[in-house]
Amino acid sequence: MAQSPNKMSLQVASAISNSSLLQPGFSLLNFDGHVFFFGQKGWPKRSCPTGVFLLDIKQNELKMKPAFFSKDSCYLPPLRYPALCTLRGNAESDEYQYIIHGGKTPNNDLSDKIYVMSLVSKNSKKTTLQCVEKDLGGDVPEARYGHTINVVHSQGKSMSVIFGGRAYTPLAQRTTEKWNSVVDCLPSVFLVDFEFGCCTSYVLPELQDGLAFHVSVARNDTIYILGGHSLQNNTRSPSLYKLKVDLPLGSPAVTCTILPGGISVSSAIVTQTGDSEFVLVGGYQSDNQKRLVCNTIVLEDSKIEIVERASPDWTPDIKHCRMWFGCDMGKGSVLLGIPGANKQLISDANYFYILRCKGAEEDQEEELTAQISSQTSTEDPGDSTPFEDSEEFCFSAEANSFDVDNTDTYNEDDEDESETGYWITCSASCNIDINTWVPFYSTELNKPAMILCSSGAGHWVHAQCMDLSESMLLRLSEANVKYFCNEHVDLNKGLQTPKKVVHLKKQPMKPLRKKTTMKLTTPAKKSFLRRLFE
Repeated sequence: MAQSPNKMSLQVASAISNSSLLQPGFSLLNFDGHVFFFGQKGWPKRSCPTGVFLLDIKQNELKMKPAFFSKDSCYLPPLRYPALCTLRGNAESDEYQYIIHGGKTPNNDLSDKIYVMSLVSKNSKKTTLQCVEKDLGGDVPEARYGHTINVVHSQGKSMSVIFGGRAYTPLAQRTTEKWNSVVDCLPSVFLVDFEFGCCTSYVLPELQDGLAFHVSVARNDTIYILGGHSLQNNTRSPSLYKLKVDLPLGSPAVTCTILPGGISVSSAIVTQTGDSEFVLVGGYQSDNQKRLVCNTIVLEDSKIEIVERASPDWTPDIKHCRMWFGCDMGKGSVLLGIPGANKQLISDANYFYILRCKGAEEDQEEELTAQISSQTSTEDPGDSTPFEDSEEFCFSAEANSFDVDNTDTYNEDDEDESETGYWITCSASCNIDINTWVPFYSTELNKPAMILCSSGAGHWVHAQCMDLSESMLLRLSEANVKYFCNEHVDLNKGLQTPKKVVHLKKQPMKPLRKKTTMKLTTPAKKSFLRRLFE
């Protein structure tokens, strides 16, 4: 196999204090050269309730700034391992949105929802995004993760194509020992029409085994599926599949062809270096061996060519680490991460590198911007042993050198989860558990309502643990009064709840008595006057 002559360079990215948010399973969105981080580990905190951050990369240093949602946006949980791609009006359009489907919530629940994300406004102080949930009908894909989604264009029309992934074992087949075990999704191909909100599934004879954490690249009406891991067979597919989607006036037609020249790999990263050229980086070639070889993928008309290219000078840390992960940064650059648990004080912090797949001259001519359309995966260290593909993650990303100020940078240290987090033990009677909690008040979404107790320096307690009714909670939030929790209300002369106002009943005034006069006879009058002046 001939090698591509382009040399790749690897550079260390400076560590950041909140890098623990970047764990396997996150995604990146690129709007006009600005990259947004999505899919943090754990539920969002008060500093960034949307869970979406502007990822600022300057001089190989990473910083994160909170992003905001517009008022007409829906709620978007922090999904890890979702399928993600761009949606354009047509193949030549410069304006695009992002489609997000599936993924895992911090409670390890799988999502079957599909969202459309777009940029509303952006300035140096505030970034506003819009997130809209799409209602779908027909053969709606089941909840899954580790799958891919691509957009195809044919005869002036566009459709999204969903394939692969993993899901939990159906309820009827679960046992106590393997209640949360996962299985490969059926190898069905789903076409999603966003204009009419309908889904159609196709069963193709060429696709026999389910795949997850594979790579898919699309051009016009064709999608190429490369690699992937099958749980049922515990193999990485060496096959190369070509899906062709025809969108005539009637029913769509989907065909599949198995091509030679595939690569047995999972968890690989794809970055686009040209109009029809991609670079394949990383991944695993077996359960206990990373794939350090890189490839160039060229798509021309209805053909695909895969050639090996010179790999970068991998550092000893990368060569000897047990797992790695990363994201496409666009324009031929990739953000790579390796665990740093044995070298850093923060156990879940990681080391990051920026891999540039273009030559030095090309990097000088072009800024680091671009779109992402790759799906990758790697083992989630929190769920299973590294190098097993049972929990590989997918991502797609891009990044750029930002020209914004350094104000409002998010710092995870600003929030002490042990004191102000939502999942603390607020009192002796606290029964809030992150794994079993469900919303209790109508105002709650993904975290329990809390109220500040004014005792001493103050501390937060769960409103539900204090047995507060929803109406009382609203009154306390609106009233300018101090609140004391059940444990401190007897120790402080304050208000646990607003005191009930007792209205005093006013007694009606008694009418004045009429004046009376005494009629005295003359002898009696003289006797009365005599006694009066004596």
